[in-house]
Amino acid sequence: MKLEAIEKSKEKQWIAEKYVNNVYETIKQRNLYENEFLQAVKEILDSLLPVLIKHPKYMENGILERITEPERLIIFRVPWVDDTGKVKVNRGFRVQFNSSIGPYKGGLRFHPTVNSSIIKFLGFEQIFKNALTGMPIGGGKGGSDFDPKGKSDGEIMRFCQSFMTELSQYIGPDIDVPAGDIGVGAREIGYLFGQYKRIRGGFPSGVLTGKGLGYGGSLARREATGYGTVYFVEEMLNNNGYTFNGSTVIVSGSGNVSIYAMEKAMQLGANVIACSDSDGYVYDPHGINLATVKRLKEVERKRIKEYIFDHPHAVYVEGCSKIWSIPCDIALPCATQNEINSESAKLLIDNGVKAIGEGANMPSTLEAVELFLNSDILFGPGKAVNAGGVAVSALEMSQNSMRLSWAFDEVDEKLKMIMKNIYQRSISCAEEYGHPGNLVVGANIAGFITVADAMLAHGVI
Repeated sequence: MKLEAIEKSKEKQWIAEKYVNNVYETIKQRNLYENEFLQAVKEILDSLLPVLIKHPKYMENGILERITEPERLIIFRVPWVDDTGKVKVNRGFRVQFNSSIGPYKGGLRFHPTVNSSIIKFLGFEQIFKNALTGMPIGGGKGGSDFDPKGKSDGEIMRFCQSFMTELSQYIGPDIDVPAGDIGVGAREIGYLFGQYKRIRGGFPSGVLTGKGLGYGGSLARREATGYGTVYFVEEMLNNNGYTFNGSTVIVSGSGNVSIYAMEKAMQLGANVIACSDSDGYVYDPHGINLATVKRLKEVERKRIKEYIFDHPHAVYVEGCSKIWSIPCDIALPCATQNEINSESAKLLIDNGVKAIGEGANMPSTLEAVELFLNSDILFGPGKAVNAGGVAVSALEMSQNSMRLSWAFDEVDEKLKMIMKNIYQRSISCAEEYGHPGNLVVGANIAGFITVADAMLAHGVI
């Protein structure tokens, strides 16, 4: 009987592996050259084998085939006029990936690298990230290859108005609720909201999140992704006998997520010694002066190299990827996708890093993640670690629906509890499905089961 059970178990595994491989090969053929999207899909599918073996209903009902195909991908042109009177044309995107547990929810990214692969990878990740929060929000993402850097306020306003004129046809408080992402901050959200309001009328406060406090925004939303990153990593550290207090920390990036990850890490007693932008990084052995970074990035919109003019003891190095060569206890990649490759991962490991928390979306390559998981390092994946932003966006939606505004401490406490719950759900799923301690597998499975069960309940749609 024991031998028979072993053979049956092997057969189940073979069936599940064959199914996953066939699904992935179909996706590859259907999405040729969309490398970021394929990377995100492969990471998820590889994690789901234990679930498919235990619950074949997901294979029998084609859940993987459906969950990896967007419900809708919208691509549109965005014409606008620059300050010289010249007509410019950019491309706009919105992927409405999965609405099984709620309206599509995910940010807008304005960056010259944006294309369908980037938007689809971000939207696909968002499905599982949003499910992990425990909030009723589906997965979506959008943006444009427009570059806000070097543009005047007038140019950005005209672009945002043109972008929203088209996007407004596809979004709404109960349909799709965008927010900000790289290149889309409070200024851009304001222009986008104003144009939507002009087109639709009334006061549709629930159509966008990340709004200003004066027109339906939530306290703690600006801080949410960065604070949430640190809350998750704090829980991960505490459960393994470590702490932020007294630790040396490196945070890549110097945008919204990075700034508030640094702020919260410092509040917990960490010494943050380096941060970066797309040009290079600054290393300050005395500890990064956050007030200077905030002034440069949030007020003056300057490059991080300007930091050394106020702090001559600091060092600026061109090439942002080199930041990972600095020895640290905790690394928080908070910039962009695939910023840590296998070479950078080896440097971090060799220099004795104890924990890594991905504050950005998919900042580590598959090879880098494998190296981290095979080393004695605590590793928190992006879809779990950086879920704080969308969690507070969902709390903003709740406040808008109730016409209420919660105090900062109330929102912050809810955020902290959500991040702790995400960690506990992820670690529990990893244990239940035979990968103890593996938060990549645990987070993927926890998010997947939530969405897949809703899809089963809705029938084949």
